[in-house]
Amino acid sequence: MAPTRSARWRRTEAARRGGARGGGGSRNVTRMSGFKNAAVDLWKRAEVVCFDVDSTVCSSEGIDDLGDYLGKGEAVAEFTAKAMTGTMPFEEALAARLDIIRPSSGEIDKFLESDAPKLTPGIAGLVAALQGKGKAVYLVSGGFRVMIDPVADELRIPRENVFANTLFFDQGTGSYTGFDDTEFTSRAGGKARAARHIKEITKATTLAMVGDGATDLEARQPGGADIFVGFGGIVKREAVLDQADWAVCDFEELTRALE
Repeated sequence: MAPTRSARWRRTEAARRGGARGGGGSRNVTRMSGFKNAAVDLWKRAEVVCFDVDSTVCSSEGIDDLGDYLGKGEAVAEFTAKAMTGTMPFEEALAARLDIIRPSSGEIDKFLESDAPKLTPGIAGLVAALQGKGKAVYLVSGGFRVMIDPVADELRIPRENVFANTLFFDQGTGSYTGFDDTEFTSRAGGKARAARHIKEITKATTLAMVGDGATDLEARQPGGADIFVGFGGIVKREAVLDQADWAVCDFEELTRALE
């Protein structure tokens, strides 16, 4: 599938042709149905499926939850929204949020003890179905590895299949000192780089990316994800869903499509 001919292009083209002459409505439906069929075919053929975590695999934004726990949730959520809608470079939003909360290792440990992963309904069944068909499942997130590893454990996804950000702490005090800016997902376009890397190490010819945000959409760059499934089950980001190859609001639809 050519990444440049996205769902947005197809929808615009169908609308243009349909609006230019009478009886276009049924032709538009046919065009859209045909495009969805192509997306479903790619979904079925994908040897690797990568999932975003926050507001996709999990029903909340992990860094926002941590911010709430530390009494700084509103300020953190503002930057999260900017990052997810693409109105602020991800690396700037990540640094800004971490500068606000500056979590110590002890605070994160206590947060994780008090806040179990909030899995989105249907994700456990979908992951099991994908793995049952021999597909490799990865978690590719701009969140923090220390918070995402427990999610991977619950879904029986190997921790080596997690691509996320690593936080640094002072060995003596446990205070926050920074994050690893060499991680794929520490900056804009990182999910595309992660997708290319995963395809290289798995030798996969078809990779699917599922997510809710602009950083997930970016994975569908040349050499990256071959299909982007926009997930609107938690937050509907219209600018992202409009450009997705396939937009869904529940994971059951993706599970049924595997049958």
